[in-house]
Amino acid sequence: MPKRIGLYPGTFDPVTLGHVDIVERAVKLVDELVIGVAVNRDKGPLFSLEERVAMLSAETASIAKKSGAVIRVTPFESLLMHFAEQQKAGIIIRGLRAVSDFEYEYQMVGMNQALNDRIETVFLMADARTQAIASKLVKEIARLGGDVASFVPPAVSAALKKKFGK
Repeated sequence: MPKRIGLYPGTFDPVTLGHVDIVERAVKLVDELVIGVAVNRDKGPLFSLEERVAMLSAETASIAKKSGAVIRVTPFESLLMHFAEQQKAGIIIRGLRAVSDFEYEYQMVGMNQALNDRIETVFLMADARTQAIASKLVKEIARLGGDVASFVPPAVSAALKKKFGK
């Protein structure tokens, strides 16, 4: 049986507990999970690409060890479907928090299927405890001196404090 490779793409600026939850559940579906960290200059990320890759690598190491799945954190700056093909991924994994996420993702699936109908997209609903967490809001709370410890892993919370000089 061929190895099932899944791709979980995103900007991850910063990685949140919601992202970690999706990774923990995604590794149950695949033999290997590639976490594709998008460069995405349009979003003007707070953390550099290298910082985001390092944070995700650190946060997912224990998940890989516990699950036995292979997890690779890889940056990319290309069309998602081209990156998925390069990684030999048969599944794209997307996390959904709300109905508004679904509307955007629905459009993306249609376009992605037109580009490559051999790659399936699987949606994982965010855990109820993490549904409200959005990287954009986490950054704003941290920038204004709020406590983000319940939204991000401890190392990410420390990195946010350092970025904002708090």
